[in-house]
Amino acid sequence: MDRKRLRTSAPRLDLRELGAIFAGGALGAALRTGLVELVPTRAGSWPWPTFAVNLVGSFLLGYLITRLQDRLPVTAYRRPLLGTGLCGALTTFSTFQLDLLHLLDHDRAALALLYAAGSIAAGFAGVTLGTAIVRRARLTW
Repeated sequence: MDRKRLRTSAPRLDLRELGAIFAGGALGAALRTGLVELVPTRAGSWPWPTFAVNLVGSFLLGYLITRLQDRLPVTAYRRPLLGTGLCGALTTFSTFQLDLLHLLDHDRAALALLYAAGSIAAGFAGVTLGTAIVRRARLTW
């Protein structure tokens, strides 16, 4: 394989797409950080701020991505801005993991298990609800 062919087959970097992800991520991270600072979690108790942002972020992800896909014209930058950037930074898997470890460190294994299961279930429910609202579908739980 010659060098010229190798160069042309490599994916091109889209700086505008990266900028959209960065802008959405900055906004999502600022919102999440603001909420966590506003409502601190007591050691060994249910981490409500993380639970809330993950639930809201899951709902927004379902709503926004379905809306962008089903209802609006396709653009190159809305999905990276809102889905990858905003929702990706607003929701936080790393903080979710740390919250679980803090609960376990405080001998709250049952609460950690409930928090993990509740967060996953609430996340799926949020995405489902957001998608259903856009599609105006009837929900059957």
